[in-house]
Amino acid sequence: MNSIPTLRVARPSDNLEALLPFYRDGLGLNLLYRFENHNGFDGVMLGREGASYHFEFTRAYGHTAGKAPTEDSLLVFYIPDDTEWAAAVARMRDAGFDPVPAFNPYWDKYGQTFEDPDGYRVVIQHSVWTL
Repeated sequence: MNSIPTLRVARPSDNLEALLPFYRDGLGLNLLYRFENHNGFDGVMLGREGASYHFEFTRAYGHTAGKAPTEDSLLVFYIPDDTEWAAAVARMRDAGFDPVPAFNPYWDKYGQTFEDPDGYRVVIQHSVWTL
């Protein structure tokens, strides 16, 4: 591959409106697109303009999605800059989301974990990702 592919992380939810404050206000993502009753699905897509990733959350009519299967279902954002990391954590707290203890204590060493309304978790990791 010569180009960077766009990554879409897609998952179902029972309450799209409850997710918006977490991903939009807390994580600072933009609402990129919203659709209703597209073949029996409603959905929202959140991300950052020009980023090579975005998140899609859908609700299917007549189907229950339920909660996250484990406390270790994670998305991890690596933010090495001290000021940017502190601002990201403050934005989550200001949006009404307090950190939760990570299931894997590794994430508590340099990061903070937050749980969305569906029970899925996001780690704001204060380090550089390397292989």
